[in-house]
Order: sequence, then structure tokens, then C-alpha cells
Amino acid sequence: MPLLTPVARSSCRIRFFTILCASLLVISARAEEESPAPSPSAAPMTENPLLQESSLDFHYPPFDKIKDEHFAPAYEKGMADQLKEIEPIASSAEPPTFENTVVALEKAGDLLGRVDRIFSNLAGANTNPALQKVESDMAPKLAAQQDAIFLNGPLFKRVETIYNDRDKLGLDDESKWLVERYYKDFVRAGAKLSEADKTKLKAMNAELAELQTKFAQNVLKEKNAESIVVDDRADLKGLSDNEIAAAAVAAKEAKNKAGTFVLPLQNTTQQPALTSLKSRALRERIMKTSLARNSHGGDWDNRQAVLRMVKLRAERANLLGYPNHAAYQLEDQTAKNVETVNKLLGELAPPAVANARKEAADMQQLIDREKGGFQLASWDWAYYSDQVRQARYAFDESEIKPYFELNHVLLDGVFYAATQLYGITFKERHDLPVYQPDVRVFAVSDKDGRPLGIFLADYYARPSKRGGAWMNEYVNQSDLLGMKPVVANHLNIPKPEAGQPTLLTFDEVTTMFHEFGHALHGMFSHVKYPRFSGTSVPRDFVEYPSQVNEMWASWPQVLEHYAKHYKTGEPMPKELLDKVLAAEKFNQGFKTTEYLAATLLDQAWHQISPAEVPNDVLAFEASALKKAGVDLPTVPPRYRTTYFSHAFAGGYSAGYYSYIWAEELDADSVEWFKQHGGLKRENGDHFRDTLLSRGGSKDAMKLFHDFTGRDPWIEPLLKRRGLDGAADPKATNEAPPPQS
Repeated sequence: MPLLTPVARSSCRIRFFTILCASLLVISARAEEESPAPSPSAAPMTENPLLQESSLDFHYPPFDKIKDEHFAPAYEKGMADQLKEIEPIASSAEPPTFENTVVALEKAGDLLGRVDRIFSNLAGANTNPALQKVESDMAPKLAAQQDAIFLNGPLFKRVETIYNDRDKLGLDDESKWLVERYYKDFVRAGAKLSEADKTKLKAMNAELAELQTKFAQNVLKEKNAESIVVDDRADLKGLSDNEIAAAAVAAKEAKNKAGTFVLPLQNTTQQPALTSLKSRALRERIMKTSLARNSHGGDWDNRQAVLRMVKLRAERANLLGYPNHAAYQLEDQTAKNVETVNKLLGELAPPAVANARKEAADMQQLIDREKGGFQLASWDWAYYSDQVRQARYAFDESEIKPYFELNHVLLDGVFYAATQLYGITFKERHDLPVYQPDVRVFAVSDKDGRPLGIFLADYYARPSKRGGAWMNEYVNQSDLLGMKPVVANHLNIPKPEAGQPTLLTFDEVTTMFHEFGHALHGMFSHVKYPRFSGTSVPRDFVEYPSQVNEMWASWPQVLEHYAKHYKTGEPMPKELLDKVLAAEKFNQGFKTTEYLAATLLDQAWHQISPAEVPNDVLAFEASALKKAGVDLPTVPPRYRTTYFSHAFAGGYSAGYYSYIWAEELDADSVEWFKQHGGLKRENGDHFRDTLLSRGGSKDAMKLFHDFTGRDPWIEPLLKRRGLDGAADPKATNEAPPPQS
């Protein structure tokens, strides 16, 4: 296993596996109170299944044998073993060579890597108080482990010697790139600092590890604890019967009194129920509860943690020779510098806000026509936006959901598109253990019929699972270590009552395709060194392949194949299908503005010096949004500072811009596919061979160039987002007629 470096090791919409291994955990306050965390006792080493490679296919984790108490002793042994493996590399009397130093580093830490991947993934997908305690205990120890390796002077000297001689060693391109990456990792980790400064850096890293873990746990505890409890079913008017039933199930799971309903909060500011709820008072309660998370006092208030993290990150950047944390982070991304990111965001924000204001005006006209007697507020946007969309495109979400049943979407949509494009096939397996009964396991075969990997599908929300959607890898592909991939996708779809179908929104369908794009990136990996496996690419590049895969959700050939009524099997009527496709650009002003507001907040916090760190989190946030011109009360940021886990609990600090950055590449690539005939095997094979299979084994933008044959164009992105000046052909300044 390669050293855990600051480069992303996993990919998802709201999570990165980081150097500090700070897993995002989900634990309800009630569960924590009722089930005190047991002390992770040291299980006998001979009985700990984590201490040896799994004998299951592809080294698939033996979930049925792994217990909470196995992790702490396995972590301790893994860290000890890694240091024992590193010591002879650093102290060798032999002249440093690529094999005895760099390749040896790639092979070191196998046990620690295995333990950490399994723990991090379970801690996010099926946590409990015992796992949370392990996370808190291990975060500073893992930070210290990293420092013990990257700040090892003799070890760095050997890496530096090989780096200086890299052009004389006759290395192949991937091996030479590995040398360059290792050298850069060491330098960025502080290997060139004085011993005194290394001591300072170690203290900073340890404290940051603890703060990031605390932040993540606070966000997830409050998200669960602040779920909206509704006593009267009448207040849920507007929700479908299935949604109300799911709220009743959630109330039972949360052990609320009989007859109540629970609307769990998602990580984002906006909440799904706001689209349908007719009760304005309830919509207001949901939005205000969402906006106030982790900022109103109590044990889960994150304001002081934010201020301390921002200061430590800025001080660490200065220590390493950078003006601020953003400059440090961006140097190692495809964007390269603060100026480039600021220019992109500065160009996108004004047209996005202008579009959002037009959208708000349309909704206000509708409110006035209905004699609502109030001004549009943030808790009204989703509801009235949906009313405008229904009128403009003559359909609503309830019409299309019966055509998006989860199993059909997965098998006849997500898998079907992958088979058509890449020739891979899927077979569900019931013989491999799972960590939770809802998890499904699929063996994946390559286009020649040979085994490719294993895919886990974990789609339902539950109290033990963090919010959002993400992909992770339990086993990373590597020719050096003879490993094939085991990858998983996670969503948070409300689970219906037993016997009822799981009907999805089109956003949830798109998310399934998105996350499977990450899974393909992991499964198609064909690299020698584990350092480059799968999604081990710059964070502002990792979302690009997954966003490309979203295009197949609405590709006519694919959509027609899976969009069938769950009762009758009839395909979605062409008229309705056409409306769904036509509405794809709808509400882009809002979507772009709420995203940019969060992105600009991330940059504002991380482009300041230690002396500029404020005393008041919320005041700084308000000032930053105003300065950037995105302070629309009706469009709050997708994440406010105090629950912005991307920025303060994971690898996206100063990196949340990555989604829009990657979307430029994505939109351009979608045009490439269209120009070359769309869903064709030769197109899929070309994308796989030039980009998906290469992982991080080459400069990311060179990979893009290898695929398209040119540099990226921004015009497709502007057109997609409605920022090119072209009007929506169905949009007008007239308010739609009132709805009955």
C-alpha cells in the first residue's frame, strides 16, 4: 500500500478520504445516550480477521467476522508494522535506487492501509459509538504516523537523490511520474523544514486532525438530532403517500411517540420536503433549523472549531512557504493557483446571480397572482420553483417518479449503459457477507468475460449512515501488489415501508449515475503502482469522469430502457420524456448560485492570513458573501460554514470549486461523445483506455488531452448552465397561471 498522502484517495460528492483519515460518522444523539461506547479491548491477535488478507474473492472484506473491537488493535499493529517497514528503507547503507526506496515505500504499510480502508468506509456507512471513539482516538495518531514518515530526514534524502537522478535511471513514464509525485509529497509535507519547524508542524497536524474529526462528528450528530418531528399528518399535505409512509418509518426508527412523523435532515441547506410541502410554516421551520445547525451554542457548535482550524491552516501554510492555505492546496491541483480559481468564480457569479434574480421574479409573480401576501423567502424557493416548472413544462415530480423504480434504474439504466459503452456485465452475488442487510453485491466481468472487480450498492438512508452520496474503495487495484478493485457506492434514499417500491426523483437517478462514474474510475484502474490507483487524482479532476457518466441518465436510448412504470412496465410516454429533458436547464440560476456561494465561502476562509482570522464566524460569512455579490437571502449557500464538511472535515478545503472546474471538462467531454456518435463501444473503449484506466499515473490535464485530442473549451459549460446569454426557449417574463 502507498503512503497515505494529501492526495485524494477516494471520491464522492460530499467526501474525500484524507491524510488524517477523518471519516465522517453518523450517530444520533439518542443512540449515543442509550448505547454508551464500549471500550475497544484488544482482541487476541490470532482472532482478529483484519490482521491478514481476506481469503474471499478479490480480498473482499469478511464483514461477518469483523467486530468493532478489532479495529483499535489492528490500527496499532498496522502503524507499528509500517514504521518497521520504513526504518530499513531510511537507514539502508546501500545507495538509493528506485527499487530499494520508492518501490519499497509503495509496498510498505499494507496492513495499515487495509485496516484504514475498511474502518473509514464502515465508519461512514454503518457507524456506532464504538467506531466513533476509535476515530477520535486514531485521528491524531494517524497524523503523527504521517509526520514520522514524511518528516524523516534520511528517508527524504534518499527520495531526493532518486528524484535528482530520475532522468538518468531509464525509468518508464509511470515509474518516473511516481518518483516525481513522491518527492513533491515529501516537500509539501514539510520535509525541507528545520527540525524546530518540523516540531511545530507536527503539533499543528495533530491538533487539526482532532478538530476535523470533532467538526465532522458534530455536524452529523446535530443533523440527526435536529430531524423535524411533525405531530399532525395534515401538516404533511403535499407529500406523496410513499413519502409520508417513509416519514412514519423514520419516526419509528427514531423511537418517537406513535403517530408522529420524522423528516430527517440532509447535509445540504435545502431539504427535499421543501419542494412539496404546502404548509409554509413547516417549510420555514425546516429551513431555519437547517440554516442554524452547529451555530447556536451547545456541545455541537462548530464556530470555535472553525476559527481554530482556519488559523492553524493559515499558520501551517506560512510555515511551508505559502501566503495562505488556498495557495498551498491549489498548487497541487490542476487549477494551480488562487488567481485562476478566483477568475473562474468571478466570471460565473454575476450571470448566475442575474439568472437567480429572474427566477425569483417569476416566482414572486406567481405568489402575487395567487394573492399570497408575502415576499419570496428561502423556504419558499423549492416549492414555488416547482410550481413554475410544472406550469412551464406541464409535469410534476409525482408524474415521473413511478417510472424511476430503484431496481430498474440500477439494472436497466446504470448497468445497461455501462454494458453498452464498455462491454462489462454484472451478476448479483448472495454468498459474500455484507455489513448491513440492504447492501447488494455484484460481481463485475470485463468485456472478455474475465473477472474485473466487485461492486457494492448501498443506497438506503439510515441513522447509522452519514448523509450525502459517495464512492469508496475497499481494495485498490495494483499490478505491483496483484490486487483487483472492490468498490462501493452509497446514497441516502429514504427507505419505503416493506413491500412498497422505492421510487426516485430524477436528481436521485442522476446521482446514481454520477457515483457509478466514480465506481467505473476505480474498477477500470489498470496501473502498476497503488499510489496511482483508481481515483487517486487531483481533487479538481476526480469529479470529472463521474460527471461525464451522468450524461447517460438522460441519453434517450438509456432512459427509454429503464424509465418504465413500476406497476405496468409501460415506458414513460414520449411527451413526458420530452418534458423531462426540456426541463434540465430549469432553475440553473438557483443551482449555480447556491453552489458558488459555498465555493466562494470556502475560498474566503482559506485565502486569509493568520492575522486576518476573524472572531465571529457568522459575521465573516455574511461579509464574504456580500463582497462576492452572492448574498441573496432567497438563495443561501449550499452549505453554511458551520456544517460545511467538505471544507472543514475532509479533503476539499479550498477545493470545493472542484465541481464546477471539473464540469468544464465534463460538459466539453459530453460534446465529444455526441460528436462521435454517443453510446458506442468504440467511444467507451477510447475513454477507458486513454483516461479511466490511467488513474493518477499521468498528469491529469494530459489525460484529458489524450482523450479529446485538445485543450478544454468552456462554451459547453456556459451553455449547460444557461450562462451563455441564450434564453430558455420556454422561459418568459410572464408568471405562469395559478395552479389548482
